[in-house]
Formats: sequence, structure tokens, C-alpha cells
Amino acid sequence: MEIQIPFDEVFKLLEEAFPVTEIRTYEGQRTLLENRNYRLHIERDAAGHAAGILASWDFGTFRFVEHIAVGATIRGGGIGKRMLTDYMHSGASPIVLEVEPPYEAMAERRIHFYERCGFHLNDFPYKQPPLRSGQPEIALNIMSYPHPLTEAEFLPYKRILYAEVYKK
Repeated sequence: MEIQIPFDEVFKLLEEAFPVTEIRTYEGQRTLLENRNYRLHIERDAAGHAAGILASWDFGTFRFVEHIAVGATIRGGGIGKRMLTDYMHSGASPIVLEVEPPYEAMAERRIHFYERCGFHLNDFPYKQPPLRSGQPEIALNIMSYPHPLTEAEFLPYKRILYAEVYKK
């Protein structure tokens, strides 16, 4: 997959939007572009620069949104919602994504954003394996679209995520 926008712009958006524990290294992220299941959707601003990205995986039976990032100066302007809803309607398979538990205001805002888009917060424990060597697992929550999932329903998805996304 060839990117028309320099990859540096894409990675900069990821670095601005996520803590280092929730993104791969530059090389690791760039290598994903060669994976047939990985997709990088880019929203450009008027000048043609990367304004927002949605990084996803398509496994046939379900899709996984790994990252959504919008430039800090234009957040809240509807780009993230438009990108997510376009993605939601671009296929028929269910979608899952990971979010921080609602322990602080920003995490609650993210959860409410996804709920407004039609996602459901699922009530079972989940740990994200590390994306970089030497980092710990992260306790997160799973959200799903178009319906809530039980832990048993999520288990086949989790196996695929651990094997394909996290190489665990």
C-alpha cells in the first residue's frame, strides 16, 4: 500500500494523540503498511496534509479499529466522527476497539464519543499486550459495534487480535 502523504505526518499524529505505550515504534508502524489485513485511512486538510487518520484491521469475520487520531488544533471539528462513521458503514462485519477504562474525564469523553457513534462498552476484563518490547500489558475496555459482546463472544476475536495485531 502506497501512501500519498509522507509517513512522517501520519506517525506525528499518532505521537500527538497517544502515549508511547499505545503506539508502535516508527519502524514497527511503517512495517504494518505491508500487512494485507491492515488499512490506513487518511483525512487531508485543505493544504493536503494529514489532518486525521483511522488505522484498522480487517479479519473478515470482524474489524478492529486500532487508532483514530486527529490533529490537536482541529479536534472537536467532526473529522474523527466522520471518519469513524464512514468506516462503520463501509462493511458489514462487526467492529471492536480498545479504550481506557472510564477513570478520568478524558477517557469518559472518548467512551461517550464512541457511544454517540453507536458503539457499546462491554463489561469484561481485557488486557492489551504491549506494542513495544519491554512494556507492560495495559488494562483496557472493549467497545463493539453494532451490538454489545459477551466475553465468550469476544474470545475468538481476542485470539485473532493477540496473534495478528500483537504477535502474542
